[in-house]
Amino acid sequence: MKKQWLISGAVVLSMLLGACASGTTGGESGEGSSEGEEQVPEVSAGEEIINIGYTGPLSGPAAFYGENTVSGVRMAADEINEAGGFEVGGTTYKLNIVTYDDQYLPNEAATNARRLVQEHNTPVVFVPHSGGVFATQVFNEQEDFMIAAYTSEPEILNQGNELTLRIPPAYDQYPEPFVKYQQERFGTRLALLPTATQYGKDWTEELVPVWEEFGGEVVYDGEVDFGKDTDFFPIVTNALNQNPDVIFVGGPSEPTALLMKAARDLGFEGGFMVMDQAKFEEMDGVLGNFDDIEGAIGMLPIISSDAPGAESFITSFENELGRVPTAESAFTYQAMYVLVEAMKLAETVEDPQAIMAQMDAGVKALSDDKFVWHLTGVENNGFDWMASIAAIEDGEIVLIEE
Repeated sequence: MKKQWLISGAVVLSMLLGACASGTTGGESGEGSSEGEEQVPEVSAGEEIINIGYTGPLSGPAAFYGENTVSGVRMAADEINEAGGFEVGGTTYKLNIVTYDDQYLPNEAATNARRLVQEHNTPVVFVPHSGGVFATQVFNEQEDFMIAAYTSEPEILNQGNELTLRIPPAYDQYPEPFVKYQQERFGTRLALLPTATQYGKDWTEELVPVWEEFGGEVVYDGEVDFGKDTDFFPIVTNALNQNPDVIFVGGPSEPTALLMKAARDLGFEGGFMVMDQAKFEEMDGVLGNFDDIEGAIGMLPIISSDAPGAESFITSFENELGRVPTAESAFTYQAMYVLVEAMKLAETVEDPQAIMAQMDAGVKALSDDKFVWHLTGVENNGFDWMASIAAIEDGEIVLIEE
C-alpha cells in the first residue's frame, strides 16, 4: 500500500494525570494479577455470552496506557451489546470483557492469558505490550487462542505464530520520515533519551542505523526509567553537554512531556523525535500548550482523523470517559468491531483459527461508521492502516504526502 504521511500540530484537550495515573482495576504490587470488575451483560432466553480476554497494565506507571487500550475494547463491546448483540449460527451473542492486570510484566501477561483461556474460555486475548505478546506466543497456538496484540513491535509477526494479530502499524515505517524531517530542520547530532523498557531499546535499534545512514551521528546514548526517575534535569544536562541538534524521546506521555520540558528549560532549541507510545494530545494536557515541544515529530492525534466514523467515536468517548481518546482506544475499538465481523463470517465464536482466517474479510465487511481511522485490510497478520505522523510546527497543521 502507498504510505501517506500526515504532519499535524493540533491543540487538543487532554487530562493532567500524575505518573500516568492509576487504573480502575488491578491488584497491589507483589500480589500478582487480579481480575477486573467487569459488568456481565444481561441476556435474554436463547442468547449466550462470549468472553473476550484482556491482560495489560491497569496499575503502576503504565496504568493510563493500559486503560486507554482496554477502553476502546469495552466501548465497542458495550455498543454491540446495546444494539442487541450479534448472530452466529442462529445464536445471538453478547460480549463480556474480562480483564486482568499484569502491571506491564511479560510473565504476568503470560500467566493472565492462560487463566483467561482456562477459566473464562476466551478465544481471543488482547495484550497491549510486546513483552507480554512474546511471552504469550510461547503457548497460544498449542492452547488454541488468538492474541490481539496492541504493539507496534514488528518482530511479533516474525515468530511464525499464526494466531497473532498485530493491531497498530509497525514502528519500522517511522524512522525514515522522522530522520529526514529532523535532519533537514535541525541538524545531524542526535541524543538518545528513550524509555528504558525493551520496547524503547528495540525502537532505538531501529532508529539509529537510519539516522546514521542519512549522515547523522549519535552524540549521547542514554535512557530513562520512567518507573523510577522523576527528576529529569541531571540526565538531560548530560545529554545537552554533547550539543545535540535532536533528542529521541518516548515512553508514557506525561513523563515524556516533562522530560522534553526539562530540555527546553535547560536551553535546548532543537527538535524531538517521539516514539509512538507518547501522544501529543496527552502532552498538551500536561504542558498547557505545545510551546515546549515545538519541532517534535510523532503520531497523529486521533482527534484529527478524517475517517467517516471518527467524529462519532470521539464524541461518544469524551461523553462517556471525560477525556480525549488516543490511538490506543481508537484502534482497539475498531479492532473489536472487525473481530465480531470475522466471527460472523467464520460462523463460529470459538474457533480462533477460523476467526483469524476471516479477519481481512472482517475489515472489508465493516460499515463505514465504524472506521475511526483508515484501515484497508489485514496483511501478513497485521492491520494495514494508512500511516500518519504528527509534528508541532509553529502551532500550525502541516500536511505532507509521500
